[in-house]
Order: sequence, then structure tokens, then C-alpha cells
Amino acid sequence: MAKVIHSMIRVLDEERSVAFYKTAFGFDVADRFDFDSFTLVYLRDAESDFELELTINKGTTEPYDLGKGYGHLAVAVDDLEAEHARFREAGLQPRDIKEFMRDGTLLAKFFFVQDPDGYQIEVLQRHGRYR
Repeated sequence: MAKVIHSMIRVLDEERSVAFYKTAFGFDVADRFDFDSFTLVYLRDAESDFELELTINKGTTEPYDLGKGYGHLAVAVDDLEAEHARFREAGLQPRDIKEFMRDGTLLAKFFFVQDPDGYQIEVLQRHGRYR
């Protein structure tokens, strides 16, 4: 059986990205590997083995083209309103909290935040299938 272990994004500024993911989600650096032309930084939280791999290509100065798709990372939290307030206080500019209904029942309650490189992160209230 397969197990999801990480997802990778390309970032311009290692320090800025590591600080954002630490402030926003409590991700700590689990490993860091420096190579001649790039650096890999693996971020992980205390609850999961899943890692976010940051790839920093040395010499790249222009923002990456993220395309027209709407791919995103999603995290679940125990208290969405408290996290939304904490994000605002930290200057992370979260978007408004939304509710997603299906057949009159709450499917998801969430907000989005953008990381320093323009990647979208969905922050969901732990509820139903979002644990």
C-alpha cells in the first residue's frame, strides 16, 4: 500500500518561506540538504509524518509561474476562528472564513492564505472527513 510522504514546492527565499510555514502552521525544519545548484528543506509538524519539501534553486530571482490551475495544500485545525485571528495578528492576511454546504449540511468551514511565493493554503476546521 502506498503512503503519501511529501509534497514539493519551489520557493525563492528559504528564510522567508521557512518563517512563514513556522508562523502559520508550526512546521519545523526536519532536514536540510544543500547541493551545488539547489537546496532541499523538509518541513514537518509534530502531528504528522507528512512533509512539505521546499526546493530553492540557486540563482533564481524571478517568481515561479504557478500556472492557471488551482492546486493547493490543505491543513486541518481544531479552532478555525482562533487560527484565523492568529493569522491576522501575525500579518499573514488570511482571506475570509467560508462555509461549504452540501444538501443543507455543512461539508467544510475554511479560509485560504497565500504563502510568500503565491501558493494557496486551505485551512479547514476539523470536521467530518477533514481530520
